[in-house]
Amino acid sequence: MISLRHALPSSVVAARAVALRRQPVLLRCFHSSPDKKNNFAPVAESQHQQAPVPPTPDALPVRSPNFAYLKDFTAGELLSFMMIGTVASHKSLLNMAIKAFPYVPMPLIKAFVYNIYCGGENIDEVKKTGARLAKRGINNMMISLTIEACNGNENVNPDYIVEQTQHSVNEILIPHTISMLETSGKDINAIPPGYVALKPTGFVKNAAAVLKNYNSPEYKELFEDLVSKASAVCQTIYDANQRLAQLYPSRVAPFAVGVIDAEKHELQNGVYELQRRLYKKFNKVNSPVSVVGTLQMYLSESSDLLAMEEKLAKENNYRLGLKLVRGAYIHSEKNRDTVIHKTKEDTDMNYDQGISYCIDSILAHQGNESVIGHLVVASHNAESMRLATQKTYKSEFSIGNKNKANICLGQLLGMADSVTYDLIKNDKVDNVIKYVPWGPPLETKEYLLRRLEENGDAVKNDNGFPLVRSALSTMFKRLFA
Repeated sequence: MISLRHALPSSVVAARAVALRRQPVLLRCFHSSPDKKNNFAPVAESQHQQAPVPPTPDALPVRSPNFAYLKDFTAGELLSFMMIGTVASHKSLLNMAIKAFPYVPMPLIKAFVYNIYCGGENIDEVKKTGARLAKRGINNMMISLTIEACNGNENVNPDYIVEQTQHSVNEILIPHTISMLETSGKDINAIPPGYVALKPTGFVKNAAAVLKNYNSPEYKELFEDLVSKASAVCQTIYDANQRLAQLYPSRVAPFAVGVIDAEKHELQNGVYELQRRLYKKFNKVNSPVSVVGTLQMYLSESSDLLAMEEKLAKENNYRLGLKLVRGAYIHSEKNRDTVIHKTKEDTDMNYDQGISYCIDSILAHQGNESVIGHLVVASHNAESMRLATQKTYKSEFSIGNKNKANICLGQLLGMADSVTYDLIKNDKVDNVIKYVPWGPPLETKEYLLRRLEENGDAVKNDNGFPLVRSALSTMFKRLFA
């Protein structure tokens, strides 16, 4: 049966895609977007306190955390969850853990925490992590070599990072993605791409200064070196996509994607310049994207930036790939009062409007024609995930639209597992991934500390005593079954 959507002219489809938004996009409203019509005036900064309710799916009841995912973990991992839940159950305990964490011996961290939040020390261990995730219905992952030349860490070798990241693409992501395509029994467009996160601060010495002063003569050569190293990794990804597209011509989404991670706000102008150069080189029009950049939607400038990025992509004849996050540096931003939204409610609304806007843009087309070509909805917020799911998989324009393969939902390994489980088991979503950090233990220790500092609220909401009780119950059921 041919859907009505296929019979509609593209101009009508695009217009109706705009109408999909249930609430007017008011907060900055992406009003400078070249492709979207908006008859509503932007809300002034002084009006933010009276911001409207963000778009939400119709009549969707709030779901309680589902700890059924614990059945897939070993007894040792359940013990780790119990310890993590206890620490996260009270703010004072969590603060104590954050202060003590730098002094905890690595063997203890590896025994109780490492395997929950990290994919392994080497490529072989990450492969095994990917296989375990696949058994849980998580069909791919975003891997991240957690080495960066920032915060005083100058022992990093950028050439080593490029080499290891390229190896991870060729030895982890591509084989894993092909395996899932060949053995999962799912449609070729139901398997998400494999992603590799690229830390700009890992590609050059003195990275913070280079990114902060990227357009000054003193740092020009170093910045060009950073761009060259990031390009080398993205070239590996692009070549793999070109090769695999010949083998699987009916696939709409890419097979592998390089994701430029965000940094602190003071470094972001350099990161944005890096992203734009990579977009232009690797995200060709009418083809799947190979590079995705990150926008932090807790930044008050983020909606204007999204509109500008779309405009630049259209003007310069390339496609835009985006990962939307709320933001990871709220505890370390120097000028939080001026660069971040005034309230969490403003951030939540801005995030939900951002993902709605991008999803509508992608689903307004049947193939790789939209300016916004790929979206990673990276969030631990269950309501944002449900909004994305509703629009991507259950809206009028998603039915029969292969382009929904270019929308992926993701959470960090070891976090928001109840959200991930709910997406897979209850909403039957295939395009779900986990962010999997890997690398030397010392570097992953720094990553774990940042997760505690930057995501303490998420840890507490996802865990606490409910997790302790559920992990203990799962252990007893297993013992006495």
